[in-house]
Amino acid sequence: MNEQDRRFTRERMTILGDVKAASFLPWIERHAAKLGIAPAIFVAGADRIELDVAGPAELVDMMEMGCSLGPIDVWVEAIRRTPIENESG
Repeated sequence: MNEQDRRFTRERMTILGDVKAASFLPWIERHAAKLGIAPAIFVAGADRIELDVAGPAELVDMMEMGCSLGPIDVWVEAIRRTPIENESG
């Protein structure tokens, strides 16, 4: 495994708080696009958003930081990150 492979990560991010603002999902997508990662959003509720992100570990960290600050009309209480195992057999 080369250094680039070790630094690439796939994670499920669970964003908890008052995240029901209509602006947050488009904001997440724009922020991810700026970082060059593509989120796959699975759950979008008033108190929880779950998305999968994949990319260099540093950019996934930046995605978490950006989401924790978010737009002014949301309140993020916590972000949980869970690694997604590679599906190679």
